[in-house]
Amino acid sequence: MLVYSLVTARSGSKGLKDKNILDYNGHPLLAHSIMQSKECSLVNKTFLSTDSQVYADIGKKYGAEVPFLRPASISKDLSTDFEVFEHFIYYLINNNSIIPDIIIHLRPTYPNRSVLFLEKCITSFISNYQQYDSLRTVMPIDKNPQKMYTIHNNCLIPYFFPFYQNIKEPYNMPRQMFETSFVHNGCIDILKTSCILEKKSISGNLIYPVIMDENNDIDSKEDFDKSLDKNN
Repeated sequence: MLVYSLVTARSGSKGLKDKNILDYNGHPLLAHSIMQSKECSLVNKTFLSTDSQVYADIGKKYGAEVPFLRPASISKDLSTDFEVFEHFIYYLINNNSIIPDIIIHLRPTYPNRSVLFLEKCITSFISNYQQYDSLRTVMPIDKNPQKMYTIHNNCLIPYFFPFYQNIKEPYNMPRQMFETSFVHNGCIDILKTSCILEKKSISGNLIYPVIMDENNDIDSKEDFDKSLDKNN
């Protein structure tokens, strides 16, 4: 299996300005994901996708390949992961580069993921490559989606109405009636290149779950402070 990693770091963070290059334990935040990838024996090449020359220069300093600057059109608040990965793959194709079998998505907001955990995820996915389209790390959550609502025209609308698996009004039922729910936490995603090209999806239909007990996402000033206090 040919394995590439792609660290994605746009420069337009609204919640915390230049979040991806803020200092975290002596290195810019995005550098940690690059270093983890470089240390992982199962990753053949490490790339950085960014719209900023400043970020690109930092990525190169830490050993990432940065062969392009990501277009502004796919570096907006509402730009999707699919757009970023499709752009990356077609860059490789258009420049006659070797196309990997799988791509690891490493977000800069997880500077504390371990290389051992990364290797375990890659090994698990390769071992189940024929059965799944992708791998995602997830976290169990306390709230059940069967008991959640949206608001439309100032009216509370249950997401599951009026039935869920033959259960009438699930939003009025005890939570113990429902299976455990999970949320995609974005620590590690593993994507099949063929799925992106053929199915136009970064997840496909069959997703291999890796359940995490603790979430170490760093996405705000408060997250930075808490994580630095925890690790010092």
